[in-house]
Amino acid sequence: MTGPVEPPSASLAVVVRQARVVICCGTGGVGKTTVAASVGLAAARAGRRVAVVTIDPARRLADALGIGPLGNDPQQVPATLLPRRPDAAADASSPAGELWALMLDAQATFDALVARHATDDGQRDRILANPFYRNVSSRLSGTQEYMAAEKLYELTTDARFDLVVVDTPPARNALDFLDAPERLSRFLDHRVYRALMAPARGYLKAVGAASQVMLRPIAKVVGAEVVADAMAFFQNFDGMEAGFRHRSTAVAAQLRDASTSYVLVAAPRADAVAEAGWFADRLGELTLSVGALVVNRTHPAFGAGGSGDAAEAAAAASIAGRADLAAWWTTLAEQRLVAEAEAAQIASLAAKVAPAPIVTVALRPTDVHDLAALAAIADTLDA
Repeated sequence: MTGPVEPPSASLAVVVRQARVVICCGTGGVGKTTVAASVGLAAARAGRRVAVVTIDPARRLADALGIGPLGNDPQQVPATLLPRRPDAAADASSPAGELWALMLDAQATFDALVARHATDDGQRDRILANPFYRNVSSRLSGTQEYMAAEKLYELTTDARFDLVVVDTPPARNALDFLDAPERLSRFLDHRVYRALMAPARGYLKAVGAASQVMLRPIAKVVGAEVVADAMAFFQNFDGMEAGFRHRSTAVAAQLRDASTSYVLVAAPRADAVAEAGWFADRLGELTLSVGALVVNRTHPAFGAGGSGDAAEAAAAASIAGRADLAAWWTTLAEQRLVAEAEAAQIASLAAKVAPAPIVTVALRPTDVHDLAALAAIADTLDA
């Protein structure tokens, strides 16, 4: 069931506790996978049953969660490994949550989809063994996006989960899967597809002959065998379109539903801010809103005051003959200057996504490689 697009939540903690789907998007190198895993962990620690799925083939999610290689099926992080929330002792009555993770395998997802909608085992086997299908399902542009949408549908209709967190690929086409369900529906309604399906449906012989005439020039280029495989595929596909169309419609509705939140991840660098702005504009073109902005790896200001205050204190200490104290204040002034420059860098992005809440995650001394480090970030996101 779809609903109107609602204004962004007042905080990311509201998203963690109430959203049905969280889609993390942003350019590469900003810690998007870490943020997605941290959102999932925060929700699990709040008592929710969460599935985190990555479309990014870099396989970093398993490392961040401290579990083995991920596959196309959800794998649960053992409850004994989940760090407790800082206030867990005061909230002992809250239900225990679950954290699951998986990495999209487009080929396996496509095969499972065919098996699910085939009318019988024979139709399933003919399609899966068809050379045209094997080529299309592994190489056709857009297949990854179609299957990401399919996996999202599969997870959101799985009774085991009440939240699905999607870690999109670090590329400008990361949001292509938002339009994939509608593109598939348009393809199923296209006249070329209907012409190819006509012989299998027993329409007028003239229609079948027309499709054959249309395919003859193609056969001269790619070969008659390829065309024959393609025709066989479409004929074996007969009767399955309704299931594909239904699921595509359902996913398109979920992506626009008020229960889906888009979390934009950026870093305080000029290139990352520019890319995040592009993503925000892309969402706007799709009439979608940024639910929250996470600015990762920011430098802290180290207390109240600005770089100018610290510089003045350094000068005063130097005049007083306190070289050691002057060096300390000088270092603080330099650190605050970096923090101020970063704040200025993200100001325009913050204005672009307003009134979405903004969460800053401080730069850590080491890489995030275990659940304890993820928990520290989760605490910041869930504050």
